[in-house]
Order: sequence, then C-alpha cells, then structure tokens
Amino acid sequence: MSQTIIYPAPEGAIGSDNYRVRVRPIGGGWQELFVYEVKVDMHNVRKASMAYFDMEGTVEVEIDCCFTPIVSVVVRPLSTGIQAEYSSNTIRFTLDRPEKLSIEVNDERFRNLHLFAGKLELTAPKPGDPGVLVLESAGKPVIHRTEDILKLAETPTAETGHAPDVIYFAPGMHYLEETILRIPSGKTVYIAGGAIVVGSLVCEHVEDVTIRGRGILYLSDFHRYSAFRGVRIVFSQNIQVEGLILIDPPHYSIYIGKSSHISISNFKSFSTRGWSDGIDMMASSDIDIDDVFLRTSDDCIAIYGTRWDYKGDTRRVRVRNSVLWADVAHPLMIGTHGDHQYDGDTIEDITFENLDILEHHEPQENYWGALAINAGDKNTVRHVLYDNIRVEPFEQGQLIDIRVVHNADYNPVPGNRIENITFRNVAYNGDNSNPNRIYGFDEERPVENITFVNLRINNKWISDASEGHFQINAFAKNIKFLPN
Repeated sequence: MSQTIIYPAPEGAIGSDNYRVRVRPIGGGWQELFVYEVKVDMHNVRKASMAYFDMEGTVEVEIDCCFTPIVSVVVRPLSTGIQAEYSSNTIRFTLDRPEKLSIEVNDERFRNLHLFAGKLELTAPKPGDPGVLVLESAGKPVIHRTEDILKLAETPTAETGHAPDVIYFAPGMHYLEETILRIPSGKTVYIAGGAIVVGSLVCEHVEDVTIRGRGILYLSDFHRYSAFRGVRIVFSQNIQVEGLILIDPPHYSIYIGKSSHISISNFKSFSTRGWSDGIDMMASSDIDIDDVFLRTSDDCIAIYGTRWDYKGDTRRVRVRNSVLWADVAHPLMIGTHGDHQYDGDTIEDITFENLDILEHHEPQENYWGALAINAGDKNTVRHVLYDNIRVEPFEQGQLIDIRVVHNADYNPVPGNRIENITFRNVAYNGDNSNPNRIYGFDEERPVENITFVNLRINNKWISDASEGHFQINAFAKNIKFLPN
C-alpha cells in the first residue's frame, strides 16, 4: 500500500515562492507541501528551497518552477537514477523509496529545491500517551520559559505517578527563552512534524537521551549568538538524534565532545556562516551517523582528537548512507586538532560507506580535499576505510588530500603519522585538474600504507599515481593502486 504523510507549516514559518510541490500515492489525491526558505552558501548567501514529507510504497511528485521557464532538470544524487520529465514549468517523477534530493533547474545549484522524502514514523509518541508532556502552541507562536519546561518534566503526573519521559513540541511555532533547552538524563525531546522550535538543544553530562521527530530546529536569525549549535552533546553517552531538520545554526549543526555511543540518523541541515560545520566530534567514540543530508558552509563531517575541554582519542566512527554538500571546505575531514601539549591523540577505526558527495568548494588550497585527512597536533590517524563513495563534479578543490601537516592557523606542532588507509570503490566524475596529494611531513612523521582498490575517475580505473594526477612526496610510502 502506498501512502504519503505531509506536515502543514505553522504560522510564522518562512516560505519560498520559487516552487510549488505536490505529492500523491499512486492512485491517490494530490497533497501540496509547504516550501520553506533555506539559506545556502557563505561567500554569497542565497535563498534556496526545501520541502519534506514521509512516504511508503510508490509516490508521484509534481513540482512547478515559478521563477523561470525550464530548459533542463537534474535530480541529484545522480546515483538515485531519477529521470524527471518536464514541460515549460512543471517537473514530474516517481519515487519508490525514501530519498534526499536536490532538484536543479537550468543547472541552478543555489536556487534549487531540496526535497526530503522520509520513511514513515512508526513509533512516534502521541499527545495523550502516558508520560508525554505536551507543549502546545494553540495555533500561534509561543515563548516557553525553559525553566518551566524542565520543572514540568521533573514533576510526577497524576496519571502515572512518575515524571514525564517525553517533552513533546506539538505542531506550531515554539520559541525557547534564552534559546537553549538543557535536556536531563533519561528524557526524550520530540519535535512533531509541522513544529518549528527556535532554539538549541543541549546534552551535557547526561545519558540515555533521545532527540527526535519530524519537525524543524531553527536558528537562522540569531546572528549575535555565534556560539550556538543546533544540538550540543558533551560529556554524555547513549544519545540518539533522529529525523529533525536544522536551518542555519550560527555554529555547528551537531557538536560532539568527550561523548560516546551517539547515534544520528535521518538528520538534515543547512548552514551559511563561518565555522557552521555539519557534524563535528572531538575526543569521542562509538559514533554512528546514518542517512543524513548536510549542506554546510564549512566541513560537513569533521573528526578530531583533543580540542578545548574535550581531551582524548577518537575511535569507532561510522558514517554511512548519506549525502554531503560542502558549499565551503571539506565534505569529509579527519585529524586537524589533537593533544599537541603532550603525546598527541589517536584517531582510528573510522568508516565512511555508501556516500554521495554533491559539492566541494574551497578557494584556499590548504583546505582542499573532498576526502581529506590532515593530521596535525601530534595526531596519529590510522585504520580508515572509504567504501563505495560517489563524488559528483565540484566547483573548486581536489578529490583526495592525505597529509601530515603543520597548519600555522590551527596546529602549534605537526601531526605524528597517517597509516593504513583504504579507499575502495571510490568514483569521481570531474576535471581532476588540481593534483591529489599524499604527503608525509618528514621521515619521523610519515604517511604509510595507503591502498586504492578500484579507484575510478571519469569511469576509468586508476592504476597508478600519474593516471590519477597524484602528487606523492618522499615521506609517503607503500602507496598501492589495485583493481577489484
């Protein structure tokens, strides 16, 4: 059986008039989606569009482009194989599974439509369920004192005799006083589809917290709060983030420091400001990131050792089944920050698998690399696997950058070493004009044991460094290019 679930936008939501979007299950009636405005890029901030719904079975999509006649349409990631039909102003295609898509008219990547077709949510809490504290908006924007929310969340209810387990933001526009909600241990924060929460969620020295829903976290207008992140997870464990959309945080989308056993899935984010990375982690372990879409104006994913108050190694990180779009800097970055004052950190057992990279645009050569490992601050980076990665043509940068570095802007000392890195079934289609780099720093700080298995550039298997336009210095050893 096919079905669609749509989420009407609350009063106060900022819409885009660039597109109209309709969906319907096969044989059903059309439903119109609200199209949100989302800002993109940092060097030249522009207004793109976003719409979302949930689905099961086979669904038809119909999109009207309202700002220009359609000459061409591309639906990305290209790996989805979606071929859209179009007339002068209308685009049509069919989905038989959930996807996170960019619909681009006349090669326009900055006035595009982001369309998120999600899985049905089968286990959502509901108002009226035992243990659910419902925060209503009564159809109008409402301001919540965070002190009041937390007091209610710790007060036993007459029905259960226990404090609520779930803080439920009902559909509507919700403003958090002071813009921050610090979540206690053992709680679920649920943001319903059709809800917008203006604020930031914090997990600090807590455990067993879930943040989920089909709603939106919104921070686009908070220019003066430059340190705010969408979700901050520090000194915590057993934290889950699922299903939300984040619009324009001043700093990181999700920030993880000295924490473990973190699960992030079906998360979508847009950012436009300096240091507004997607998901960054410092001195943390056992991180699973699955099915995310990140369009950011700094690194989409960054994996570090020690930084600020978060000290230690980073291990066992897995990023999979996701779409990454870096309007600035790297889609994937490992290694910049570590414990430079003492013995350095180890960053190891990292897996990237089944990823689509839609953009890498960086004007500064020192920050090139769609797939980058830059070991600084005495860091050792080892046992990293890139598996089944598809890199589409990008504007400015290079495909691969593996270097032990001393970056004067961030590293008081060079890194230690990079070793045992495997690239398997990585495919890139683009001009590959900027050389890929594999550089050790010196004899004591080398790069060793880098293996490329079925590396393909413009559909050609790369059998050696020259074919792939690689520069390899004297301190990089045992570099192999292998077929399947």
